[in-house]
Amino acid sequence: MKWDAVDMLNNTITIKHTVIQVDKNIHKTDSTKNDSSYAVIPMPDMIKAKLKKWKAKQAEYRLLQPNDYIDEGYVCTQLDGSLIKPNFVTQHFQVLLKNNNMSKIRFHDLRHSSAGYLKYLNFDLKDIQTWLRHGDIQTTMNIYLTLDMPAKAEIANKLNNKFSNFAI
Repeated sequence: MKWDAVDMLNNTITIKHTVIQVDKNIHKTDSTKNDSSYAVIPMPDMIKAKLKKWKAKQAEYRLLQPNDYIDEGYVCTQLDGSLIKPNFVTQHFQVLLKNNNMSKIRFHDLRHSSAGYLKYLNFDLKDIQTWLRHGDIQTTMNIYLTLDMPAKAEIANKLNNKFSNFAI
């Protein structure tokens, strides 16, 4: 994400830029995977505060390294302003999980957890699809909203309660 995607006045972030790593090559483009991936999303106050703090830190690092600071306008950078590689987050997420004695999951699985939590909060499928920026609601339903064991148990309990008065 670049800083020009962060609108502090309107409290939004625009998803409009892609950075991918193929082998050792970094590809940057001012587009998204598909039309539904482009989005303007609300920026929570907590994220806004952290971004403001990081932007000030970047300005400080730029002053400390006037000849060496790399400024390409990215938010996620190293101390010298260079872009954090896309695989960095994925790799360090595993370290974070291990250091906090948490179950091993892929970073991408957080999207699945988010979908399940939104469903738990009773958001409808169309809202969840929009939030996850899926082009097709079938993707949301068939891949991201699979039933976990507690949900299956709840269904079994409701069926049991509904039909417990019937004689067999």
